[in-house]
Amino acid sequence: MTRFWLARHGQTDWNQEGRFQGQSDLPLNANGLEQARRLAALLAEADLQALYCSDLQRAFQTASIIGARLGLAPIQDCRLREIRLGEWEGLLKEQIIAADPQVWERRQLDPLHVKPPGGENLLDLAERVWPAADQIARQHPGGQVLLVAHGVSLACLICRARDLPLSQAFQEIPDNAHPVPVEWHKHPAIDDMLEAR
Repeated sequence: MTRFWLARHGQTDWNQEGRFQGQSDLPLNANGLEQARRLAALLAEADLQALYCSDLQRAFQTASIIGARLGLAPIQDCRLREIRLGEWEGLLKEQIIAADPQVWERRQLDPLHVKPPGGENLLDLAERVWPAADQIARQHPGGQVLLVAHGVSLACLICRARDLPLSQAFQEIPDNAHPVPVEWHKHPAIDDMLEAR
């Protein structure tokens, strides 16, 4: 079993404005940089063996600040990217509902299967982030590892680690730059589900 510290990147301007970010590649804003520095100080005493992050710049910037403090070089993994939101990226919730009310409502009822136009659903996301976490855990058995990624991608990991339904992921999104510790273990039923897709 491996202990993961799951940390969402620091704040961006789109976070502040409430815009759906998805895989749009935005940098941290001034507050996000300060959040990353505070997170680095918070984790300074943790016994971390490795640091992995999404390759999107807001996650890499956050991880780089933490890594400089902890003496760890961030390892980028594109599988840890945020859920892809397609045509919804850059929009406010109210704009999406006005432009695409039927898809929005269907996604609220069935987030496992319904995708934004050009985007991913939760099963698509889990299909890439769960195997990434499994591989990282195999490389660091019994260790402690920091993963710096994104709200929904981390929420998928939280659901699996805590045996919560994946459909609950949108309720498990962590705040920016607040670490969430979880124990990661093999889950045969989930592995079977992904193989059957």
